[in-house]
Amino acid sequence: MGEQLYQRDVYGETLVKLGSLDKNIVVLDADLSSSTRTNLFAKEFPDRFFNFGVAEQNMMAAAAGFASCGKTVFLSTFAVFAAGRAWDQVRVSISYNNFNVKIVATHAGITVGPDGASHQALEDIALMRALPNMNIIVPGDGPQTKEAIMAAAHNPGPFYIRLGRSKVPTIEYKGEFEFGRAQLLVSGDDATIVACGMMVVQALEAVKKLAAKGVKARLINLHTIRPIDREIILKAARETKLIVACEEHNIFGGLASSIDEVVAENFPVKVIRVGVHNRFGQSGEPDELLKEYNLTSLDIENAVLSQISLK
Repeated sequence: MGEQLYQRDVYGETLVKLGSLDKNIVVLDADLSSSTRTNLFAKEFPDRFFNFGVAEQNMMAAAAGFASCGKTVFLSTFAVFAAGRAWDQVRVSISYNNFNVKIVATHAGITVGPDGASHQALEDIALMRALPNMNIIVPGDGPQTKEAIMAAAHNPGPFYIRLGRSKVPTIEYKGEFEFGRAQLLVSGDDATIVACGMMVVQALEAVKKLAAKGVKARLINLHTIRPIDREIILKAARETKLIVACEEHNIFGGLASSIDEVVAENFPVKVIRVGVHNRFGQSGEPDELLKEYNLTSLDIENAVLSQISLK
């Protein structure tokens, strides 16, 4: 693993770079710019930054207005507010109109930690995935966050990009990022592990532990949830006959459900879910919560081993 980085730091820095290249970009925030790091853009381009205060629904509607006038809009708040509190405005004002609005939501998942259940977005992918026109990216580390932001800037239409709060180790040797195309990180034919976001690092550790036990697990970084890479999923299904889906999200409606929909219609195989099993979050340190909610590399390893024995 490489350097540990905050994804939101990379996001803020990338926004500044984009702002210098494209004067058509505007950035919106809802009183959380120091946390989401949009304050970096605000400092460099104050005339193109707009703080809406604690008014996420209003921010989404305004973003649609900017986009209707030809602007490329990046907006940020915590994931629980972007996907939950403002979902109606995202649906009707942004997604319905297929507007060029990039929702970059930070502090997603259980690893928000001490902020507790009210701030731990565990249903946001499901909510956004239900919307027509919405593209969804869950980058695995800092450098991939930059690539995701650049991809959103250069592709039309609405995007939901999901970032965490905590530092994430940089994943080495993962190859180039391509929007809509998953990355094969490790080859193997005994089982397939598919992960997104911070769970990719946990999955990499699980793959190493499995290899020490003679189990060759394939690992796929499915950073783009929509449009989903059907080809790589079906290839894995046919060749390994087993998929373990790993996500820092409710097991319903997110990564695992996306995979289910692909294999069920084309090549049905067992899909095991390593995720939050229909629970709300709670206050605690990130490492403690990963153990409590069974989201560790050991949990992934055990999920594979339990099914390998059945195979």
